[in-house]
Amino acid sequence: MAPPAAGPGPRALWRACNALMAAFFALAAFVQVNDPDAELWVMVYMIPAVLTLLVGLNPLVAGNFIWKSISAIHMVFCVAWAVSLAYHLLFHTQQNILHEEEGRELFGLVIITAWMALCHSSAKNTVGGRIHLAIAVTIALLPLISWVYIHINKEMRASWPTHCKTVI
Repeated sequence: MAPPAAGPGPRALWRACNALMAAFFALAAFVQVNDPDAELWVMVYMIPAVLTLLVGLNPLVAGNFIWKSISAIHMVFCVAWAVSLAYHLLFHTQQNILHEEEGRELFGLVIITAWMALCHSSAKNTVGGRIHLAIAVTIALLPLISWVYIHINKEMRASWPTHCKTVI
């Protein structure tokens, strides 16, 4: 990893990215309320919401044994589930991946895993280098840009199940 970025600016940007991602994960958990398997998905998103909020409040927490253990277990779970969804999509996708519920689920699991991995790597270097910070900003903006695109693109949502249409 690149040498740490100096000064309060990168630290503030890293904390802001964590705040944005914690809000995204919390919102993603909230919109699961009408999903058929809501309990599972609320937990899938609330765990990284809490872990990310903790990193935003105190970046050094990412080096804590309990934080690292919970996030590592959650990442393993998300990766295993993402692989099974990707395998399913490989053989059953009939349209754009975001039109498929499994595709949207896969996208969420990938975002969770990428963000948790980024937070894990920040434990060695609390602020991160320029590359680390650029990746953080990109990942933090990706869900926001995706939701805006999906919200604007009404045709995309037309084929979605009712429980997905009513939360946007």
